[in-house]
Amino acid sequence: MTPVMSRQPGDETANMPDNGERGSVDGPSSELEHVSEERILDLLLHGDLTLQGLVPWSSNYTFLVMVEGAEMQALAVYKPARGEQRLWDFPASTLCRREVAAYLLSRVLGWPAIPPVLLREGPEGLGSVQFFVHTDWEEHFFTLREDPAHDTALRQMAVFDYVVNNADRKGGHVIKGQDGRLWAIDHGLTFHVDYKLRTVIWDYAGETIPATWMADLRRLRQTLTDDSTIVDALLELIERKELVALRQRVATVLRRGVYPRPRRDWRNVPYPLV
Repeated sequence: MTPVMSRQPGDETANMPDNGERGSVDGPSSELEHVSEERILDLLLHGDLTLQGLVPWSSNYTFLVMVEGAEMQALAVYKPARGEQRLWDFPASTLCRREVAAYLLSRVLGWPAIPPVLLREGPEGLGSVQFFVHTDWEEHFFTLREDPAHDTALRQMAVFDYVVNNADRKGGHVIKGQDGRLWAIDHGLTFHVDYKLRTVIWDYAGETIPATWMADLRRLRQTLTDDSTIVDALLELIERKELVALRQRVATVLRRGVYPRPRRDWRNVPYPLV
């Protein structure tokens, strides 16, 4: 089987080889239409990881890896804990865990679309392994925001970012898969107990959140109270005080019922913007 070499920014595809003996998952456009999310997670957890190279535009050590199972192979993004840069307000070796916590929360809500990701041992130690989304890296929030087809996905991201207290929703953290679907990526700076929201998605500030999503948030609130399985899983990834703060933010959204507004005493956007 021929390995896939690391992609460079601007590449629109990184074709997966297929020797006729194994299936090839080329990206979310094929993976989520034809393969269950559970099978993808099983591949990410149990497949053999082979480093393909460093992702050159990442601030932390981030690797492109080939994940190979008995019946399927795919590219993934591997972020080892020991490759994280130490930040003054986020503890080292927790960013990869927060990536997974955000994904778990999105599964409970049903939105936004986040590529499957989990925590496991890899060639450089424990880290997050996330299914690779094939995309045109010239596309990002600022090139996608005017297309009405993306309005729902962007609105969901805006609510989600407040709930998880996302300190780093750059324009480049909104990407479009080959199937046209928008995906939210890079959730390492989330779940802080203090207000940290920094995002480029302020387009809907003060507008009413749709009733169906409010119902999803009420279900999330109930889950975070009663479902010990979800709570225990989150407590493996974030601190108990961060879980308490998460519950409080969900309650705040439900009480107010509107998209958050920028604060006058806060730097509301990340740097750089893309």
